[in-house]
Amino acid sequence: MTQKNFNYHKTHFVTSAPDITHLPADEGIEVAFAGRSNAGKSSALNTLTNQKSLARTSKTPGRTQLINLFRVEDNLHLVDLPGYGYAEVPEEMKRKWQRALGEYLQKRNCIKGLVVLMDIRHPLKELDQQMVQWAVDVELPVLILLTKADKLASGARKAQLNMVREAILPFQGDIQVEIFSSLKKIGIDKLRLKLDEWFNLPFELEDDMADAPEE
Repeated sequence: MTQKNFNYHKTHFVTSAPDITHLPADEGIEVAFAGRSNAGKSSALNTLTNQKSLARTSKTPGRTQLINLFRVEDNLHLVDLPGYGYAEVPEEMKRKWQRALGEYLQKRNCIKGLVVLMDIRHPLKELDQQMVQWAVDVELPVLILLTKADKLASGARKAQLNMVREAILPFQGDIQVEIFSSLKKIGIDKLRLKLDEWFNLPFELEDDMADAPEE
């Protein structure tokens, strides 16, 4: 069957929600974008969709405090999850965001893929690893984008890419790692290919309970 390529330039904002109970019906396919505050999540979404302000970018980390939903086509959505790990956000708010993130990844059935963005200069911080582990635990495929790749020379870039690829092996999940730069459009083709692959998955939810090991 031929895989369909999607026109991400037509993506538009649908709604913002503080948690999964305020999201639309749990159906179709969603692909979520997650990352530490200031990892370049909003810039990546804007570059992908060729829109300057689809996702709000800010010099102040921690601006994305809600789950933001964007429609690609009928029943196909990109989801911008709250940025995590910014030190100057009150502790209570950090816990609230983290709860919303974990709940979304573990309870939302229509999510078919997770894009985790990490600054190539500071990858795999503790919360990044927790995010990847959550995804692996629910058998969700992950694309790690090492952002701001233009900040490093090509040799250093390659070394970081190889280091992260090696570091994620113990997670034993479906994890792909690529370098990315919104500024130089590096890796945008690989991001589109992976999104196309996930959005071409069949809609119906698979019943994996029969194969689950007994407690």
